[in-house]
Amino acid sequence: MKKIILVRHAKSSWEFNLEDYERPLSERGFNDASLVSKELCNYKFQLDLLISSGALRAKTTADIFISNLEIDKNICSVNHSLYDFSGQDLLQTIKSTNILVNNLMLFGHNHAITAFVNIYGNIFIENVPTCGVVILEFDIINWNEIKKGNTLKTIFPRDLK
Repeated sequence: MKKIILVRHAKSSWEFNLEDYERPLSERGFNDASLVSKELCNYKFQLDLLISSGALRAKTTADIFISNLEIDKNICSVNHSLYDFSGQDLLQTIKSTNILVNNLMLFGHNHAITAFVNIYGNIFIENVPTCGVVILEFDIINWNEIKKGNTLKTIFPRDLK
């Protein structure tokens, strides 16, 4: 069994005139990332690998989760391919994950995340909101065999407020 914890980056700020890749989190984004990551602490899971998009808002969201969940930084990395909106690079990143990784956490962007959870999960989600978490489980041995799995849990900031 393989498990993916997908996290859409928290709410970003449009306050500054920056390239999209460099947009920081807004105050709400920081608050939501803290709230959701602390809620995720209630679910005991073993994480083997964490990968974040290289965009500032995704990396910052990941850093908050890493801190609050006390994730070993040695299993964390950045993959610029996750700065993906179509979902093709997200899927390729997942398919190329080492077979020894059973529990994978990814930080990325929409539309890629919502499309992925609706194609590969068994519950339709109209839109994964900013800082939304969706946990999926797959009955596979190798990541490159990914097929329809089970949506185990969603954690959305609005449900915690």
